[in-house]
Amino acid sequence: MRWLSVVAIAAAIFLSGAVAAQQAPGPVGAPTGPWREQIYWIPINVNGQQHLLYTRVCRPPGDAPARVVVIAHGTPPEAAARARMAPVSCDSETARWFLDRGFVVVAGMRRGYGATGGTMDDWNGPCGGERDYTRNGRAAAADIAATVDYAATLPFAKPAGMVLVGQSAGGWGSIAYNSQPHPRITAIVNMAGGTGGHFNQVANNICMAERLESDAGVLGRTATTPMLWIYTENDSFFAPPVAAAMYAAYAAAGGRAEFYQLGAFGNDGHQLFFGHGGSAIWGPLIERYLATRPAQ
Repeated sequence: MRWLSVVAIAAAIFLSGAVAAQQAPGPVGAPTGPWREQIYWIPINVNGQQHLLYTRVCRPPGDAPARVVVIAHGTPPEAAARARMAPVSCDSETARWFLDRGFVVVAGMRRGYGATGGTMDDWNGPCGGERDYTRNGRAAAADIAATVDYAATLPFAKPAGMVLVGQSAGGWGSIAYNSQPHPRITAIVNMAGGTGGHFNQVANNICMAERLESDAGVLGRTATTPMLWIYTENDSFFAPPVAAAMYAAYAAAGGRAEFYQLGAFGNDGHQLFFGHGGSAIWGPLIERYLATRPAQ
């Protein structure tokens, strides 16, 4: 516990320094490296209060406006891990897959994560009868929407035909995002999406799994974009029966998606999207799916 307290204090000092360094919404410094990496502070207004989302932008070669992929991150169960989070690196396998195909990669930290700091709005707290996974997803979707809208203003980005990929809680937020109007996004990928997993730090333990499954149906009622859902058989957060039940509820409510239950990946299939060698598995599925969706 003492070690966790030290980590939490260090994280708080780092985050307060990062927030203090924010001058205004917009880019920080000049683009650097082969992918013209740049940090942006993306504004979001919540109940009359402005927050700034710490976001990394990576650009493919060339100067013509390029299609955008927005990547939404998950939620580690441990508070200390959430404080240390950072957007996916431009040199990572995940980002490179999209960069090599001409996409601008936009990856931000939602409220309560990493250098964005502040209070998490997409977290339910203690497990109990008031648990509302629909509200949880829509809170994440609000940050995703702010990121999408800001990305559309970048001079090197195409403002339409954008792609959204969410992993874990980011995947759940992406499902929620699809339940509301989203004219700029034409393709949405859910990678191991869900929330409430690893309850009490125990693998394959979900707080009120039946509520998560039924709330997938709530979000499916107003979904408009056909999605791609990808899960694995050794996912320690959302095992095959849970993933299948979420999909069944979503589809029964009218949501459309290609649903894949893949074989095991490494020690924990939940890490497929960001794991080494994962793009060889999910890449062909996403590529085939994107070929069916409008690019503008």
